[in-house]
Amino acid sequence: MRTALFPEGFVWGVSTSAFQIEGATDRDGRGPSIWDAFAGGAYGDPACDHYARHPEDVRLMQDLGIAAYRFSVSWPRVLPEGHGRVNDRGLDFYDKLVDELLEAGIAPYATLYHWDLPRALQDGGGWTSREVARHFADYAGVVYDRIGDRVDTWFTFNEPWVAAFLGHASGVHAPGLRSAADAFVSAHHMLLAHGLGLEALRARGAAKAGVVLNLSPVLTPAQLGDMTTGIPEEDAEAVARIDALHNRQFLEPLLRGRYPAELLPLIEKIAGLGHIRDGDLDVIGRPIDLLGVNYYTPIAVQAQPSAPADPAFPGSEGVLFCSVPSAVTAMGWPIMPSGLSLLLRRLSEEYPETELMITENGADFEDVVTGDGIHDVDRISFVEEHLRALRTSIDEGARVRGYLLWSLLDCVEWADGYRRKFGIVHVDFTTQRRLPKDSALWYRDVIKRNGLGAERPKRPTLETVAARAGVSRATVSRVVNGEARVSPDVRAAVLRAVQELGYVPNAAARSLVTQRTDSVALVLSVPRHGGEALTSAVVQYVTSVLEGAGKQITLMLADTAESHRRIVRHVEARQVDGVVLVPPDGPDTLTERLARTGVPVVLLGKPAIASLVPHVDVDNAGGARAATRHLLDRGRRRIGVICGPTDLVAVQDRLAAHLATLHEDGLRPMIALAGLDGASGAAAARELLSGGQDPDAVFATSDELAIGAMEAAREMGLRVPDDLAIVGFGDIHAASCTTPALTTVRVPAADQALALARLLLSRLDGRHTSPVVLPTRLVVRATT
Repeated sequence: MRTALFPEGFVWGVSTSAFQIEGATDRDGRGPSIWDAFAGGAYGDPACDHYARHPEDVRLMQDLGIAAYRFSVSWPRVLPEGHGRVNDRGLDFYDKLVDELLEAGIAPYATLYHWDLPRALQDGGGWTSREVARHFADYAGVVYDRIGDRVDTWFTFNEPWVAAFLGHASGVHAPGLRSAADAFVSAHHMLLAHGLGLEALRARGAAKAGVVLNLSPVLTPAQLGDMTTGIPEEDAEAVARIDALHNRQFLEPLLRGRYPAELLPLIEKIAGLGHIRDGDLDVIGRPIDLLGVNYYTPIAVQAQPSAPADPAFPGSEGVLFCSVPSAVTAMGWPIMPSGLSLLLRRLSEEYPETELMITENGADFEDVVTGDGIHDVDRISFVEEHLRALRTSIDEGARVRGYLLWSLLDCVEWADGYRRKFGIVHVDFTTQRRLPKDSALWYRDVIKRNGLGAERPKRPTLETVAARAGVSRATVSRVVNGEARVSPDVRAAVLRAVQELGYVPNAAARSLVTQRTDSVALVLSVPRHGGEALTSAVVQYVTSVLEGAGKQITLMLADTAESHRRIVRHVEARQVDGVVLVPPDGPDTLTERLARTGVPVVLLGKPAIASLVPHVDVDNAGGARAATRHLLDRGRRRIGVICGPTDLVAVQDRLAAHLATLHEDGLRPMIALAGLDGASGAAAARELLSGGQDPDAVFATSDELAIGAMEAAREMGLRVPDDLAIVGFGDIHAASCTTPALTTVRVPAADQALALARLLLSRLDGRHTSPVVLPTRLVVRATT
C-alpha cells in the first residue's frame, strides 16, 4: 500500500462536544439543558468528567501530536437561563481550557451550539420561537468577549439537521417532539441564529467563522455498487427531494442565501412560510470562512409510491429508504469511504469558493480491553480508508483544510448513552481512567508523518495467540472451537492469551487445520420453482465477487437427504471457510444444521428463525403493500389475494402486508390458497371469481400465480384490466411478455447476489454483520 502524504500545513485534530464529555451538570452554576431533561439524568453526569479532568485530556492530546481541538461550549453553563445573567464560573472553565490548549501547542476551535439548548429557553418554545435566535447571538457575543482573543476559528452550529429533525420531527433526540411543522420552523430559526451569531462574532473581530453540517450523498441502490451509474428516471425526483431535505435545505441558504426552489412548496404545505421573513435569508447567507463537513455514511433511496414518510424526513412520502449492502459499524451504519470522495467532489463543484474542513469522521466498534491495550483494528481501518478517500479528493482539487477525527474520548452517545465507543481513547466510566487505543497511537503516527504509511495494521492472528500461549496454531484453533481434547492447563493458557491480545476469532480461527482453505461453498437447493433468474444471478455474481477476493468456489447441490449429509460433513470438516446457501422453497433443515457447524454461513432469504444466520432478503412486505395500495388508488375495492404456500416466510410477509393494507382502508380480505405453479393460480382464481364475492382485482404472491389468474379470467370471459385488475410479485421474464403485460413487484436479483457475497466477506473478515433487506419496486404495466 503506497504512502499518502497530505499538503503542508494540513490540520490534524479531534472533536468532542460539551454534553457528551464534560459532566458536572449541576456544578458551578450551570443550568439544565434539554438533554438533561431528555436523558432524565441517566447519563449526562459524570460523562467523561472532562470538566474536572481537562488538564489530563489536554496532555493526552499533546502526547498524540494533536494540532487542533474542536470543543463545544455549553450554553447553559454560560447563561443558565439562556439569556440575561452570565455565569462567570462557567466561562472560567473555557478560559482555562483555552489557555491549556495554547500552552500545549493545540489550536482551540470553538463550536457554540452542539444541541444543548438551555431548558429555560425550551420552556418558552425553544427553537420554534424566533426570539431564541436573538438570544443565541447575545450568547455568541458573551463567549467571544471572554475567549475570542485566543480562539482563531469559530463554528456557530453543529449539525442543525439533527437538532431540528431528530429533535422535533422523529423525537429520538432532545427535546423529543414529534411535529413535522415544528422541525421546519426550528431549522429556519437555527439558520437565522447562525446568521445573527455570525454577525456578533464578526462585529467583535472573529478571524475565521463558519458552521458544521452533517452531509451525506444521496444515492440509488444501483449507485451503491457503482457510483458511475446514472440515476434511473423514475428515481430522480426521490433522490432530489431527499437531497433537498437533508443537504440543500442548509447548504443553499448558508452558501447561496436561498432555499431550494423545490423545497419551498413542501415546507409551505407542512409548516407554512410565515416563519421565513423578509431579510432572513440575507442574514443567513452572510459569507463564511469555513464549512465544517461531518461525514459518516451515505443515504440510499428509490421511488416507492406506497412508502409512507420517514418521520425524520417530513415530506418523504413515496420514497423508500434502502439498506446499504456493505460492511457496517457496530452502530449499524454502512461503511462507504467512497461516499466522502463523492460528497467533497460535489461540494467543490457547486461551491468552489468555500473552504472545507472534515470536522467529524469516525466509527463505533466493539472494543476489548486487554492486558496490553485495546487493539481496535476495525477503527483504524475505517479511518485509514476515509483518509485515503480524502487524499484522493484533495488531489482532485477539493479545498480541505484539515481533518478532525470523532472522537478523542469514548463518551455519551446521546440517546444511546454509554454503550457506543467512538473514541480513540478508552474511558472506564467507573474509574474515569483513560487508555489510548491502538487507533490513538496509529493516529499519532499519521500526524507525525502528515499522511498514511505503507503498511496497514494487522489484527492479532492465530499465530500471535499461539506464540503468546506457547502452543501450536492448531491447539489454539481447537480451544476457540471448544474441543474437549485439550488439557485444562493448556486451555487456560490459550484463553488468557486470547484475552490479553484482544483476539476476535474469525473464519481462520474456526478452522482446525493449520492453514486457511480460502475456499467457499456455494450451496444451491434445487429445484427452486420460478427462481432460475435469481439462482443464475447468485452463481454469476457470488462467484465473481468471491473469486475476485481470492476465494475458490465449491459449487454443491442440495437436492437429496444424502446430499445434505454430505454438505454438512464437508463443512464440519472445515474444508471451507464459509458457506453461501440458497435454500429450497419449502421446509428447510439444512440452514439450521449448517448454522451449528460454527462456520460462517449467509443465507438467501429470511429463515423462519430470523436470527439464525445473517441473511439477504428483499422487502416482501413493502412490495406487497405497494401492490395493494396501487390497486386501491385506482378505485379497486374488492381485492382478492391468491396466496402461495403459507409455510414460505416470504409468502407470509407478503400476505400479512396485503391484509394490513386492506385493514387500513376498512376492507375485508378475500383469500384463495394455491401452490407454486400457474395451474394452481388458475384454480385459485376460479375459486375467487365463482365464489359470489365478485372481486374487481387480484393480488397474487408470485408472478406464476398471477399468470394463472389471467388465464382463468380469460376462460371466464373477463377482460383484464377492465373487469379484473391483476398484480403479481417477482417480475420474472414472462411477466413482461403476457398479454396484457403484467403489473408486478420487481425483485432485485443481481443486488441480492452481490449483497450475499459482500455479507460473507464481512463475516470472514470478522466484521459485525446484520441482515440486509433490499428494496422492491412496483412495475406498473397493462394489467392494472
